[in-house]
Amino acid sequence: MSTFVQRVASAANLNEHSVNPNSHWVNLKGSWTTNIVLVIVFRLVFGVLPWSTPELCWTLTNLSYCLFQYIMFHGIIGTPFEVNQGAYDNLTLWEQMDNGEQYTPTKKFLTVVPIVVFLLSTHYTYYDVPTFIINFTAVLIVLIAKLPAFHRVRFFGINMGQNDYN
Repeated sequence: MSTFVQRVASAANLNEHSVNPNSHWVNLKGSWTTNIVLVIVFRLVFGVLPWSTPELCWTLTNLSYCLFQYIMFHGIIGTPFEVNQGAYDNLTLWEQMDNGEQYTPTKKFLTVVPIVVFLLSTHYTYYDVPTFIINFTAVLIVLIAKLPAFHRVRFFGINMGQNDYN
């Protein structure tokens, strides 16, 4: 029987100097630029739709970016590489980054970008209450998943690896 909140077992001692190829790319400045370009591309794509308004474009941009970030960093577990004898198998990409260290420059950047996109979408929707609630809910879900208190925490057994049930 699964409980509401479960904690993923701690991995074996990870060497601080070892490089995890699954999460190393996130620390490169090119990936930071890619995040900004992705937001711009989302906005441009939604902007060329003939039936779209600026308010709808910014709301869709915020929702799309939040969905992308949640799936990319919090929704997929494991690594496609055979490194560290399966130490990363039950961890999300966010938990693998920087060997689980909190408040690194990359994690700060990836926390600030959804906030900035949310603020832009709120501003360009003229602080309309229904769209504010939609945008705020999306950014809140992404930001809660990034909190250190939820490091290796799973709700309702979602994203639990096979080894975690034993």
